[in-house]
Amino acid sequence: MLVLIRGAGDLATGVAMRLHRCGFSLILTELAAPTAVRRTVAFSDAVYRGSATVESVTSHLCQTEAEVRAALHAHVPAVIVDPTGTSIARYHPDVLVDAMLAKRNLGTRISDAPLVVALGPGFTAGVDCHCVIETMRGHTLGRCIYEGSALPNTGIPGNVGGYTRERVLYAPAAGIFHGHFPIGAMVTAGSIVADVDGVPLRAEIAGCLRGILPDGISISAGTKAGDIDPRCAREHCFTVSDKALAIGGGVLEAILHWRAEMEHKL
Repeated sequence: MLVLIRGAGDLATGVAMRLHRCGFSLILTELAAPTAVRRTVAFSDAVYRGSATVESVTSHLCQTEAEVRAALHAHVPAVIVDPTGTSIARYHPDVLVDAMLAKRNLGTRISDAPLVVALGPGFTAGVDCHCVIETMRGHTLGRCIYEGSALPNTGIPGNVGGYTRERVLYAPAAGIFHGHFPIGAMVTAGSIVADVDGVPLRAEIAGCLRGILPDGISISAGTKAGDIDPRCAREHCFTVSDKALAIGGGVLEAILHWRAEMEHKL
């Protein structure tokens, strides 16, 4: 069964990891310049490096259809640059997962594949897709929604270690981003963790730098540029998060539920 995932950031990668380990063939689409900050656990980093390894699973950037077919044959997650989703018509996936987390629908249609699953707010099950997966932390995280929508976007980052907005780093200006610390580094409140064309970006809290944008990328003011984890567990920087795994479990349930229904009809 072929699953095409729109997006290859950390949450999309959590979905991919669940599905890959269960034997599904995977294509992940990305932007030409991905902006995922949790790059150590995101297959999107393959766009910059040619490949990306997350928890011993390696994805490869594919430039041609032949390379994609070869990766699928080798049971390797294939990453392609396809910001508009034109590859959907080319590869005819059995399942399409919209994992871009844009908080709105950027063009995914319920007719794009036999099963269309979407993550988070911006979609309505039965209209844009067959199933919506809840992405907000809390009691319903990872739940499959077959009627209606996910909880609305609050605009407030999830609570981690007692912090919400304070733990997220936002670009102070538009320009070229330069990080001063690697992912996994411990930083203190007030540390200059990066700059954008010389404008400093300071940490508001102390903790472990769980994510940061790649060096040299051009960004807009206010872009999410990094993530500080106040729990200071460095090993968490290099493993898929509990949230990503929960969402991945929801997608897996949706696929198996759909497949069971199809088999029952036969």
